[in-house]
Amino acid sequence: MKLVFFLFTYPLLWLISILPFRLFYILSDGVYLLLYYIIGYRKKTVRYNLKLALPHLSDQERLVIEKKSFKHLCDMFLEVVKTMSITQSEMDKRFQFSNLEVYKDLEKKGKSIALVCAHYASYEWVISMNKYIDFKGFAIYKKIANPYFDTLLKNIRSKHKAYLITTKETIDKIEENHLKGDLCVYGFAGDQSPKLGKAKHWGTFMGVEVPIHTGAEMLAKRFDMNVIYLKVKRVKRGFYEASFEVLSENVKTVPDYQITDVFIQKVEQQILEAPEFYFWTHKRFKHAKGV
Repeated sequence: MKLVFFLFTYPLLWLISILPFRLFYILSDGVYLLLYYIIGYRKKTVRYNLKLALPHLSDQERLVIEKKSFKHLCDMFLEVVKTMSITQSEMDKRFQFSNLEVYKDLEKKGKSIALVCAHYASYEWVISMNKYIDFKGFAIYKKIANPYFDTLLKNIRSKHKAYLITTKETIDKIEENHLKGDLCVYGFAGDQSPKLGKAKHWGTFMGVEVPIHTGAEMLAKRFDMNVIYLKVKRVKRGFYEASFEVLSENVKTVPDYQITDVFIQKVEQQILEAPEFYFWTHKRFKHAKGV
């Protein structure tokens, strides 16, 4: 059944991916109307998250952010589809790096790199950075249940020299590369909620006490990797700009969880600047204390 669904869906996805951008975003507007007004996809979750995270805003102000966030969610989903056929030159025009030299300087230190970022703006098109880097790039992701779509996603990423490894494969792959002396960069989007049973650290996110992923920091310490933060902002529809900031070049001297806490603080800053571009459909506060 999974194969049948894939064979039925794939041609449609390909046709969407080759649409001119003007028509592409008109389609995204249509998907938004369906998703938000008819299906009501995770609307309660988004509303709950926004109320917890932005209590200083009025209901009307949060409603505006809610609608904008769903519009951006549709854009982002379709931009993943667009990656199937987008040219490198078009990608370069639409996703740019303002200070790539900060990352390049870190490569010269001779250590692998843990790159941390948020589910914000376009975290999917970050793969375009692989054109500019010397290290081999890996992105940690959650495996898709349908194996055919999972393979498709891997193939799309590999076209841009980005290689996906599942959360279960991460430690083994990093250890393998470390033992071989291969210098790599590993992408972690660590702003979502970990499983409660695996929570090792609690901190404050948007004024709420929640469990926080510590995997990037702990693996960086285990394998002596440098840590860099990637901030992505939306310039205008379909156009993004990313900047880098080094979080640590000597992780073993940093107290446990300090790097993680600094990362979360930077994610908060991004959200407060423009909350409509955050991934609010995830149940980020499902294990929150005192709510």
